[in-house]
Amino acid sequence: MRAAVLTNEYPPDIYGGAGVHVGFLVRELRRLIDVEVFCFGDDRPGARGVRPAAELAEANGALRALSIDLGMAAAAHRADLVHSHTWYANLGGHLAKLLYGIPHVVTAHSLEPLRPWKAEQLGGGYAISSWAERTAYEAADAIIAVSQQMRADVLQAYPAVDPAKVRVIGNGIDTQLYQPTPDTSALDRFGIDPDRPYVLYVGRITRQKGLPHLLAAAHRLAPGVQLVLAASAPDTPQIAEEVRTEITALRAERGDGVIWLPDMLSDADKISLLTHATVFCCPSVYEPLGIVNLEAMACQTAVVASDVGGIPEVVAHENTGLLVHYDAADPARYEHDLAEALNALVADPTRAAALGKAGRERAIAEFGWDRVAARTIELYNELLG
Repeated sequence: MRAAVLTNEYPPDIYGGAGVHVGFLVRELRRLIDVEVFCFGDDRPGARGVRPAAELAEANGALRALSIDLGMAAAAHRADLVHSHTWYANLGGHLAKLLYGIPHVVTAHSLEPLRPWKAEQLGGGYAISSWAERTAYEAADAIIAVSQQMRADVLQAYPAVDPAKVRVIGNGIDTQLYQPTPDTSALDRFGIDPDRPYVLYVGRITRQKGLPHLLAAAHRLAPGVQLVLAASAPDTPQIAEEVRTEITALRAERGDGVIWLPDMLSDADKISLLTHATVFCCPSVYEPLGIVNLEAMACQTAVVASDVGGIPEVVAHENTGLLVHYDAADPARYEHDLAEALNALVADPTRAAALGKAGRERAIAEFGWDRVAARTIELYNELLG
């Protein structure tokens, strides 16, 4: 069996959870079957890069993405099955299905109808991305949802999709890579005081990740608590400026305890920061599953997260972390409760450590990438008969 995997991100050029997912999934799939990977950009180890049409260099980003999809579909001619990830590559998978008469599998990492803020980034291209996603989903032979909540969201957003085609195969975590480390060199380099507790955020600067809510909540953090923000890859200059302004205000209030790391972290640095954080915070307002929560749990760190999307399927409330109810109609209440949850764990490091220990045990027991790959290949075999 030869599967063609179509993706925007592929290591080492990744910026979000979908790229992390694809990198680890492909690694495990290749232990079992032949896999070709086609990604946006340049060739890299393990993947063939596809670039947009030169004449579209100044066009809307959605149009450039569709031109890459055309190249991907043409390149996937040797595949028995095509598997696409995110709207960026979904149309490529759909076209390969039509062109070669092969099954198309989509993994649902997020849904365009549930991310209206993407219009800030894409402009009119948001209508194009939404069309591409809908077209691919409604025609796909199978849709993999990364959580039970994502499955429900797919069926609600796209009622024309046959529920029997939507399977739940959750995300995974490499608990050999992501494990507690005694190394504190990253803390030294980034100016984090190891003798003071710190709350850590790791994520993109996008409406989805809820960073403004955490920044608002941070005004209520207990004195002396550090806030470390590994916040990068802003969707737009506007949201980047909003975050910069709020961080400046926080620094004026809290002094040197607010540390912003605007560049993507290496795995080693991320693991070190996760390990030594008192608590990891995921304030997302929309999250199909949230691999970063698994990364924190694998590093044996307690998690405080919103109770949205698939997060409650990963973070067990009062067992591996604390869940805070998010209501878009009452953001002030959410920000208050978020601060309360963070302060509760900072004030009780023994409790935080126990939650972290339980989180690692859960990550090991339930979220191995080998299990994800095996279930994915079971689905491939079913489609190929």
